[in-house]
Amino acid sequence: MRPQHEPERITDLSRLRAFMNPLRMQLYRLLYAAGAATASQLAEHVAETPSLVSYHLRKLAEHGFVRQASGQGGDGRERWWEVASQEGWGFRDSDFADTPEGAAAVGAVSRSMLDTRVAQYRTYLDQKPAWGKEWSDASFTSEWLLNLNPAELAELSSELEALVRRWRERGQAAGAAGDTAGREHVSVHFYGFPFRP
Repeated sequence: MRPQHEPERITDLSRLRAFMNPLRMQLYRLLYAAGAATASQLAEHVAETPSLVSYHLRKLAEHGFVRQASGQGGDGRERWWEVASQEGWGFRDSDFADTPEGAAAVGAVSRSMLDTRVAQYRTYLDQKPAWGKEWSDASFTSEWLLNLNPAELAELSSELEALVRRWRERGQAAGAAGDTAGREHVSVHFYGFPFRP
């Protein structure tokens, strides 16, 4: 059993492969932000048919990433879905590096995640004036060039995760207390990787 507030670590290749389809990654992210939604609602966001979205939601459910949401909807004609864990999931490249199929899946899923994040940020940049001065002044993009060894990079990653987790819990607690005025979903992306100039 994983510690509380830790993302689930995916070690099974078939589960990781569930996210090789970019639409599934997009649906998972939308569902995570929405809390709960129907296939029809999600289909509007991704410009696909509800039946195709339902198919992909069922595939994600087969692998334990999403589940039917209880207590949603009034007439029962349409299923509501939610992510299975608010802590999310992650994986380590090294868990899959021993086979060509594993390495290919890691590459495909990592690129899909990056593409989804870049698309989200581009959308923000396109809509930035509509957010107004307060949000545009508060938003940030930064890059730091550091000189670290692998252990230090891993330690930095852990510290950043703890910091972001603390802010996520603060936002969740405020929402649970009814303090929703002025709150929006905020996406924070960090990347730490080696490079040679």
